[in-house]
Amino acid sequence: MQWAPLRQAALGKCPVCRPDYMICRQRVITVAVHGTAGCERFSRAAPTHEKERKHTEVVPFINVYERSMCKVRETLVDIYQEYPDEVEYIFKPSCLPLMRCAGCCSDENFECVPTEWYNVTMQILRMKPHMSQLYVEKTFQQHSRCECRQKKEIKGKQEKKAKRGKGHKRKRKKIRHCEPCTETERRKHLFVQDPQTCKCSCKNTDSRCKTKQLELNERTCRCEKPRR
Repeated sequence: MQWAPLRQAALGKCPVCRPDYMICRQRVITVAVHGTAGCERFSRAAPTHEKERKHTEVVPFINVYERSMCKVRETLVDIYQEYPDEVEYIFKPSCLPLMRCAGCCSDENFECVPTEWYNVTMQILRMKPHMSQLYVEKTFQQHSRCECRQKKEIKGKQEKKAKRGKGHKRKRKKIRHCEPCTETERRKHLFVQDPQTCKCSCKNTDSRCKTKQLELNERTCRCEKPRR
């Protein structure tokens, strides 16, 4: 097949074909065999570079701002973070989807913190290396409401500066330092403490203990056998 005569003939029949395209030779052959109809069919089958270009999507500012706000959102939390005293076990899954406060605040001196929360019990698989495995129920804290509040370290620095200043007649309110709910670290995970009132409450519930035919000990926050 002679290339030069076919090329000149096809250029007149197929305006889509231009010398600067790498696929021009294939189009010329298509025109020679199928005529102008072949040119149209080939043009539809082989999109040009302009059609192949993809426009990069730009997310509007309002959408970006709303997604980054301080609010309750699903967060993957490591089980060892919630139960650090059970590192000798292997958990499956190793992390859980919990509703937690997260996001950005308008001021760098503020942070996203929970103001309301509740407990949820989940069944997970607990194993020991080279030993048996067991399904256990673990209680985790979930957040239901969030606020942007001043960071504790920033607030502490401001309190110290106020004490050093002179001429202040009003006494600054003392920062509330809550005593731990328990003296032992091993039992720390059994309690939940309100940072505003320092009130301690049990993560375990009486109904959860009853499902195991046990009773909730409100002093130790453990599920124990009923006393006779």
